Amino acid sequence: MTKYLDYAATTPVDERVIEVMLPYFNQEFGNPNSLYKIGRDAFHALEAARETVATGIGAERPGEVIFTSGGTEADNESFFSVLRAKAPNGGHLIVSAYEHHAVLRVAEWLAKHGFELSIVKPRKDGHVYAEDVAKLLREDTKLVSVMHSNNEIGAVNDIAAIAEVVHGADALMHTDAVQSLGKVELNVARLGVDMASFSSHKIYGPKGVGALYLKRGIGFDALIKGGGQETRRRSGTQNVAGAIGFAKALELMLAERETEAPRLIALRDRALEGVTTRLENTLATIHEGERLPNIAPLLIKGVEGESMLLQLDNLGFSVSTGSACSSGSLEPSHVLLSVGVAQEIAHGSLRISVGRWTTQADIDEFVDVLVPIVERLRAMSPVYEKMFCS
Repeated sequence: MTKYLDYAATTPVDERVIEVMLPYFNQEFGNPNSLYKIGRDAFHALEAARETVATGIGAERPGEVIFTSGGTEADNESFFSVLRAKAPNGGHLIVSAYEHHAVLRVAEWLAKHGFELSIVKPRKDGHVYAEDVAKLLREDTKLVSVMHSNNEIGAVNDIAAIAEVVHGADALMHTDAVQSLGKVELNVARLGVDMASFSSHKIYGPKGVGALYLKRGIGFDALIKGGGQETRRRSGTQNVAGAIGFAKALELMLAERETEAPRLIALRDRALEGVTTRLENTLATIHEGERLPNIAPLLIKGVEGESMLLQLDNLGFSVSTGSACSSGSLEPSHVLLSVGVAQEIAHGSLRISVGRWTTQADIDEFVDVLVPIVERLRAMSPVYEKMFCS
């Protein structure tokens, strides 16, 4: 049986979530925009889910939550829909260097179509700082986007401090909070953000559903046009079952966080300590400041992340690597490069992320399996001893 250690990529759907979703596939299946009873019932269920999500993220009103197909759509809407309303003639944007590609690719596209783009780098401790954002702000800055926590190294940023300086320049603040939701303290009102993106499948909910928090009063020109659902902000018949599953998943995450977070931290640190003490020239990517409880990022010098991943997969372990092997690129992770990791070292990255069903035995077995894999790969390397052991 596979030992799953990639919870930051996606999570299995909790049985308790499936249970509340099931009636909305073939019993309470009405279109929530229809006027007859099964439509009205679906609408009321959808709005109850919206209220649960709004409460869970600290929104002041349920209407500030727009259900989407996931975090990527929410990120895209935060740029395209808001900027069409706020800055139809262009302007200046700031994003961090280690954003998810759902933000970076949009910002790069806009930079080719009437906007100027500045990139703020995280420091070597893995965090983006408000004073570094402040140095890039201009009179024509329209939007700043800095992720709440990074999906590869787990660093949690002080978004409230960043939002304060951004608003001082009369710009809007967006944060991609997909990885943070349910794992660390997160309240959009206290953070002071104008927009925030969320996804269900990172918190044991279904894939294909997420949410955009849009602060009341922010101008918005819908990206997806059609029948005017979601109060004309996102057309298309809503995924009622998905929204209900998302709401239940968030409810469970928040109810269990007080006991689950310390357990995950212990597993995370056990993985980091086990690997770094048994393998020389191995280190945690970051170890300073606030971090997500579930992500253990490793740099294993002298080996390729893809080689480790494939051998681990053959032995029944699922993990991630920071290198972009899935895209056919030989380039290392843009996240690691942004925090100052040398290119030749960044190729040896692994991300272990633990979750609801990870056990201490899983971690110990993972370490026991990884150590000989790395030793074999290093023994085969013609440059390992020359580069890292001299």
